[in-house]
Amino acid sequence: MSLKARHVVAKALGIKLQEQDPYKELDTPGASVLSGRTEHSFVEEPPLVLDYLNSLIPSGKDLYRYLLSLFPFLSWIGRYNLQWFIGDLVAGITIGAVVVPQGMAYAKLANLDVQFGLYSSFMGVLIYWFFATSKDITIGPVAVMSQLTGGIVADLATTLPDVPGHVIASALAILAGSIVLFIGLIRCGWIVDLISLTALSAFMTGSALNIISGQIPTMMGISGFSTRDAPYLVFIHTLQGLPRTTLDAAMGLTALTLLYLLRAACSYSAKRWPKHQRLFFFLSTLRTVFVILLYTMISWLVNRGLPEKKVKFKILLDVPRGFQNAAVPVLNQRIASNLVGYLPATVIVLLIEHIAISKSFGRVNNYTINPSQEMVAIGVTNMLGPFLGGYAATGSFSRTAIKSKAGVRTPFAGVITAVVVLLAIYALPAVFYYIPNASLAAVIIHAVGDLITPPNTVYHFWLVSPLEVVIFFVGVIVTVFSTIENGIYCTICLSAAMLLFRILRARGRFLGRVRVASMLDDHVIGDEFRQVAYGTFTRSPDAPFRNVFLPITHADGSNPEVELGNPYPGIFIYRFTEGFNYTNASHSLDFMTRYIFAHTRRTNPAHFERPGDRPWNDPGPSRRKLKAAVAAGSDGAAAEGDSSLPTLKAVILDFSSVNHVDITSVQHLIDVRNQLDRYASPDTVDWHIACISNRWTKRALAAAGFGYPTMRPDVPHLRWKSIFSVAEIGGSQSAAAAAEFEDNEKELESIHRRQSLHHTTPDLEAGISPHTKGGAANDRGSSHSSEPAAGGDAKAGAAKLSGGRTVAVHGINRPLFHVDLTSALQSAIANVEARGEFRGGVSEQAK
Repeated sequence: MSLKARHVVAKALGIKLQEQDPYKELDTPGASVLSGRTEHSFVEEPPLVLDYLNSLIPSGKDLYRYLLSLFPFLSWIGRYNLQWFIGDLVAGITIGAVVVPQGMAYAKLANLDVQFGLYSSFMGVLIYWFFATSKDITIGPVAVMSQLTGGIVADLATTLPDVPGHVIASALAILAGSIVLFIGLIRCGWIVDLISLTALSAFMTGSALNIISGQIPTMMGISGFSTRDAPYLVFIHTLQGLPRTTLDAAMGLTALTLLYLLRAACSYSAKRWPKHQRLFFFLSTLRTVFVILLYTMISWLVNRGLPEKKVKFKILLDVPRGFQNAAVPVLNQRIASNLVGYLPATVIVLLIEHIAISKSFGRVNNYTINPSQEMVAIGVTNMLGPFLGGYAATGSFSRTAIKSKAGVRTPFAGVITAVVVLLAIYALPAVFYYIPNASLAAVIIHAVGDLITPPNTVYHFWLVSPLEVVIFFVGVIVTVFSTIENGIYCTICLSAAMLLFRILRARGRFLGRVRVASMLDDHVIGDEFRQVAYGTFTRSPDAPFRNVFLPITHADGSNPEVELGNPYPGIFIYRFTEGFNYTNASHSLDFMTRYIFAHTRRTNPAHFERPGDRPWNDPGPSRRKLKAAVAAGSDGAAAEGDSSLPTLKAVILDFSSVNHVDITSVQHLIDVRNQLDRYASPDTVDWHIACISNRWTKRALAAAGFGYPTMRPDVPHLRWKSIFSVAEIGGSQSAAAAAEFEDNEKELESIHRRQSLHHTTPDLEAGISPHTKGGAANDRGSSHSSEPAAGGDAKAGAAKLSGGRTVAVHGINRPLFHVDLTSALQSAIANVEARGEFRGGVSEQAK
């Protein structure tokens, strides 16, 4: 739209368009916004909404990359080789040997027959490798998801008595899988980052305790009560039922003991004979298979020839061969409506364990996973698995750890595991007949025991964030005394509430300036001939000091002996700590204004002509006090408050922690600006903003009138000292870059020289390197800031910048947006002093 058309439309709608250059008087000869020392000035253009919308529209290349990312195996399958295959073969067979007994045991947790665990195991490992971005993860039945599924099947057994349990489980897998698949396809995998590690640890620990309490009665052969009650009730009923213990306890307790003994023996042997560490690892991995085969053989010896009702202890009995339940899953409105309430918890369980495991093993093995693509893998697995009779499956921690240690090379290992599971489904059902239920319960208890967060980890949580440890224990207690679902919701809500509270009640910090130098042993880095003796600097203007800005209250843990204060009377530096948006703008700015009011005085306490002109909440001093102050020769400030306090001159905002601002936060900032201008009247407050990292934030602030100096009608011809940072064009070939490289080389040489002469003490005050003189920058300096490298003097900096063409780093059309706090402070001080000098000159002329 043309400029004329925009003005016509704006006028018709009553919109007052913002001028492209609202401060044209700055371009007059009396202003120094445009510096003659730069060959080319840089004027920053605001971002356009159309450009932002165009950036959201995917290009053809973006669509191609998206489609390619849906099948990650295409990027590596063409390079598959024999060495990779050998590693995958070993890992695949190992996981197959583990997943068969675990899958059957977890199916019992899900209130299903054992074959459904095998079906889920087969589909999980077979499908995942097409969509995998992790070579280590293994999808299949897991204890927590099986426990959750079992609870849902038990709950709906009364609501839907005519629907078999495996149909409900399959429908749950399809619904949850479709949700997860949708999240993955729209690439919203970041959603799992909303769940904290504390919530995950509490969920895993509470779930493990829940599962263990429910499996102890099965391991002991105790019956007569529901193992789906709250864990504390199950534990109480178990203690009450100890007199009813059967022979199952012998098969369960001894199996559990043997599992722990084998693991301890293998761990000890691996440390005792490190050369055979890999052998003992595989022996430890196969301990579950060994125990199941051993107790199956014992069961066969004891129960062979006996009818089903006269067996000595509970066994699995008939396990159908092949995929007997392969069919189109039943999912109608009646089943779906009853499952809706369980979907949030199911989706959370599917995601958090899988994503957390895959991320951690990716970091350990030096690769990065794509959470969104992992969601696609989970979703597809859970949508296709029910067609063979499977139920909800996700990543398993124990099997993933085994797979990683077994030396897996690619996700193709899942295909080999699928072959092992397929052989078990068709070749071993006769062997499964005699597996003791108590031994399977022992396998479950042994497997989920590793999910309990150890005390040492909780102690480290305490060192990092004590409040989150409270959330951890609350989540565990809720899970133990209620359900897994309530534990999940509780920890997530508490973590979110803590985050929101920290953001809502966030307040910034006022910064003070201190000049520091870097030390190596007793030498100052950047000045190779200066030595620090007895903990004090030898006073010299040549010291390579630099400015740093620290919280005045030393809230960052800095040394309280370091004196900090406002860098200049009436100038305050305020840093936002938790962003700046509508949630915390009011609280943060209220704290800032209270602090400023407490450390300054009103510029003109008596500037109200009549008492009625004052605000009701600021009555000010009485007339008698004002008259007494005037008679004493003061300006009235003594009657109002502490006359030793400075008046407010400028506020510097540090936006280093702010990425985006919104309408509410900007409006709050405008209100505070007006409030402080009234407080400083007849002066106005300068607002300098440093470290803005987002163009849209600059646009928002500029639209609110920030970034430009305020023109004062009482000082119409004041020359504005526009201090801005410049850099030399030329990159690595520029003179500045070459000089910086030379300085770095000299500094490294001086450091090595000091280290070699550490025990000798020559007369270090005898000479000073020429290139280190004048390193300290003058905060009240010139009309523009070149900011040379630390340790260089003004002449060296000028030489560097004269070697090539220099330009402003930020747009000179917004002189109050600064690259760092140093330049912001330089600009604030320079202009405050310029106003003082101007008014002093006006006063002299008036006299």
